[in-house]
Parts: sequence; C-alpha cells; structure tokens
Amino acid sequence: MRLFVWLFGLCLLIGQAQAGVRPYEDMVASGVLRVAVYENFPPYSFMQGGQPRGVDVDLAQRLAGGLGLRAEFLWVTPGERLDDDLRNFIWKGHYLRPGVVADVMLRVPYDRQYANRRNDVGEFANEQVVMFGPYQRERWQVVSDDRRLPEVDTIAAFREHPVGVELDSVPSFYLTSVLGGQLSRMTIHFPSTQAAFDGMRAGKVDAVMALRGELDWMRAQAADEHLKNAGNTYPNLGQPEWDIGMAVHESNRQLSNALDGELEELVRSGEMEKLYAAYGMRYELPGLYQDVQ
Repeated sequence: MRLFVWLFGLCLLIGQAQAGVRPYEDMVASGVLRVAVYENFPPYSFMQGGQPRGVDVDLAQRLAGGLGLRAEFLWVTPGERLDDDLRNFIWKGHYLRPGVVADVMLRVPYDRQYANRRNDVGEFANEQVVMFGPYQRERWQVVSDDRRLPEVDTIAAFREHPVGVELDSVPSFYLTSVLGGQLSRMTIHFPSTQAAFDGMRAGKVDAVMALRGELDWMRAQAADEHLKNAGNTYPNLGQPEWDIGMAVHESNRQLSNALDGELEELVRSGEMEKLYAAYGMRYELPGLYQDVQ
C-alpha cells in the first residue's frame, strides 16, 4: 500500500512538472503559439517602444502565422547554462511561474553532439527536449575603427591595439589565453557587447570581438563608414561558427514537424535573408541547407 501511494505521488509530481506542456491540438485550439526568446538581446529579441522586435521575434511571428496562430512571447533571462534555460522554459517551468512553459524556444544551438550529451550517470542530459530546425549560421567577428587600426589581418594586431570584449564571454577567454596570453594586456573588458562597441566609438579601444549578428546590427545603427568588418581567422578557437535552431518538448514532435515545414519555405524562398537584412545583418545558411545546395 505504501508503495502504491509513493508511486501515485511520484506520477502526480511528474504530471505537475509538465502540466504546462501543451499538445499540438491545444495550441491550435487556443490560436496562440507560446515562443521563448531571450530578453534584451538585440538584434535577435528585444523591446522597442513597448513592442517586441528582433529577427527571432519576426521569425516567430512568421512561423506562427504559417500555422494559423498568433505568437505570444515568454522572455528568457539566461541561466548559467543552456540546460537551465531549456528546463525553465520548455519542460518544467520556473518556480516564479509554475506550470507555464513555452511551446517552442528559439536561438538554441543546433548541435548533435550537445543534443546527445549524457550526464554523470549516463542519462541523456536533455532527454525531454528535441532540438531541431536550424535557421541561421552564427560566427565570431571583429570590427575595427580604421582611423586607428586600418586592417586586422591576424589577431596578432591586438598585441599593440586594444580590443574590447564582453566580460566572461568566449572572446574574453579566447583573447586572454591565445598566443600564450600575449594579447591579454590589450584585451579590455566591458559589461556588454554594446558597451564595448560604444567604447570603440569613443576611442577607448580600436576594435571589438563579439557575435557577428550583434556587430552587424551595431554597425548598421552607427552608420559610420570607418567601422570595418575584419576578415581574419581565429586560430585555436574551438568553435568559430555554429548553427542556431529551435527546441520543443520531446512530446511535441508534431509541432516541430510543422515548424520545420514553415521554416524550410522561409529559407528557400529568400524570406529569411530579408528578415536579417531588415536589421542590417548578413544571413548565412545553416549547414543543413548548405549540404543540399
């Protein structure tokens, strides 16, 4: 009897933990697609004039519209790890909003090795999540002010020229450790990529290293012809490029299949490229679409 009560209680807890995960039929009946996007993350997702904006916001609205639904946004405050974000917004929910999860989350790295990663006891670390739908390839980028740094052929330029990075970011760890730490003295840390970019415009640094999409957006906003994209490579940087996709709960494969169909049409028709161009961003096909061209 005690065992029965214990098992019943366990099943009840599991049901409560996933109470907010809606089947596809319920989404259609509600007329709403709940989409998780990162907050205050231009040009991908941010608020402007009281309205949600950004490439991921526009993409979510197009995908939802293709399914006959309206996009409703859940704003993600990044946790320490992606696993935390997936747990809080896709399959379990956050303690501050129990029972509320998104139907789909955007800007999730599309990486099979990460998706199949196992935890300390040999279980799949994200077994309750399906990662699918790569829609963009992202890269690291350097932008310099040619009035002080005419050209960046190699990262060795930062032995003599200060470069701005966001604190605790991949560029921060990379530039302070590569080449035996020779660039660490000239690597200047800022609280955000925008602050680093503003620091370059103010003459505090001669260049910035950050996500290509962020820097494309900032260059477009600045409209300064002296701010140039560097074409250098990044030796010993583990992953200089990667694909970005989506995630749903593992029970929502019907939704992922429907979204995949809508996404493929947007990519192949050139609409995705237009979405990015509207924010001054370059669009690069993810590997899935490059492989079949």
